[in-house]
Amino acid sequence: MKHLLLRLEPLIWLMFGQGILIGTILLTGWLIVFGVALPFGWVGFEDGQALDYSRAYGLASNFVGQAVLLALIALPLWKGAHHLRHLSLDHGGADYDPVVALSLYAIAAGGSIAALLAVIRL
Repeated sequence: MKHLLLRLEPLIWLMFGQGILIGTILLTGWLIVFGVALPFGWVGFEDGQALDYSRAYGLASNFVGQAVLLALIALPLWKGAHHLRHLSLDHGGADYDPVVALSLYAIAAGGSIAALLAVIRL
């Protein structure tokens, strides 16, 4: 088990690093614009159709939009799994690391697959 985790470690670090990038830069900006600025009217559009269903669906249904949505959903899962694994190690869970790591990364992989299927169905 430990040998498998050591072989997958570069891939896990890649997903972790990209999850940090997505989670801290893109997701934060997206949440600020769509969660705060638009509802309070700080960013306004004259015709009121900026968040119209057909425009949002058109953005999410092309390849670039699907890739961005998939990255916004899947990569922070890997970041969270990696943080939780190392939190467990810091609190004395070295004996259970193979089980904890496998379960956390399996959850992240399952969430990524579910996100991929959801994005493909758009």
